[in-house]
Amino acid sequence: MTSWFNNPAARRWSLDRRSDDPAEGTARDFHRTLPDYAPTPLVDLPALAAELGVGRVLVKDESSRLGLPAFKILGASWACRQAVTRSPGAHLVTATDGNHGRAVARMARELDTSATIFVPAVMPGSTAALIAAEGAEVVRVDGDYDESVRTAARHAAADPDRELVQDTAWEGYEQVPQWIVDGYQTLLAEVDEELGRQPDLVAVPVGVGSLAQAVVEHYRMAGPRAHAAADPAHRTRLLSVEPDTAACVLTSLHHGTPTSVPTAATIMAGLNCGTISSLAWPVLRDGCDAAVAVPDEAALTASRDLEALGVSAGPCGAATLAGVRAALSDPGRRTELDLPEDAVVVLLSTEGLDSA
Repeated sequence: MTSWFNNPAARRWSLDRRSDDPAEGTARDFHRTLPDYAPTPLVDLPALAAELGVGRVLVKDESSRLGLPAFKILGASWACRQAVTRSPGAHLVTATDGNHGRAVARMARELDTSATIFVPAVMPGSTAALIAAEGAEVVRVDGDYDESVRTAARHAAADPDRELVQDTAWEGYEQVPQWIVDGYQTLLAEVDEELGRQPDLVAVPVGVGSLAQAVVEHYRMAGPRAHAAADPAHRTRLLSVEPDTAACVLTSLHHGTPTSVPTAATIMAGLNCGTISSLAWPVLRDGCDAAVAVPDEAALTASRDLEALGVSAGPCGAATLAGVRAALSDPGRRTELDLPEDAVVVLLSTEGLDSA
């Protein structure tokens, strides 16, 4: 399987969503009520712009978001709030590779309820300890992330007083994952507001695809609340980046159908997912311009390079720099992306070096 996919029709596609749907605005309004809310930095890095041959490179630095070292709290906070509103006092349940579970555990405490977090067998003890320190029960599963998700779903279904807050969707389970995607829209609105325009390229790290879904929804929205430019030639390009050992989105795009893949150990632990979210799939299939898979060495180099430039980025967050390097250093891939000479490139760095 090649490490690259390109969809030249993506910028001509628009997402039809009811113009009166208040989800995005409501989620952002909720975030603004949280005591630690503030827009995260958008860091301009001229050295990377020169290296990559573009006008500007900016990193959306999510190393400190609402008191946690990753972006996941944006989706988890909104989904947990909605779940507890729907089922007051509900016990929250999820599976995680780290940051999502820690965010759900934090919100359970903030919402005066409890949580059980299922984690894969390979999770480091230090990561599990950070989740437990938020007050949640942590349960190890004899299997990978996908098996942890299945176990969490069974546990939640066994008791009507439990609410599953999972950041991946499957048939019959889509409302909560959509709330999580809606929560992520806050991050993208902040990018556009600080830039005063839309970027030419946004690179997003991908696990099950929920954040990438949010990016595509944001920049491909149709109707009165649309964010996309009218001329497809000027619309934002979207690049998904995955570990080469867990490239479920890239593989699915190549096959034209959701395709699960076996996973292996990777330093990009939060992206170590073998199955694409059913909600994310049709959105990424039609609206994502390109996808690339990168090795651990490239993500580790990118993390070190960003640290040298003053940005704290763990391997998952730094994967976007590795992905853009892999895309723009190849003349054929660069041509396919069709960026303007003065392109503004935004890298979503989703976690800090000290994240779970």
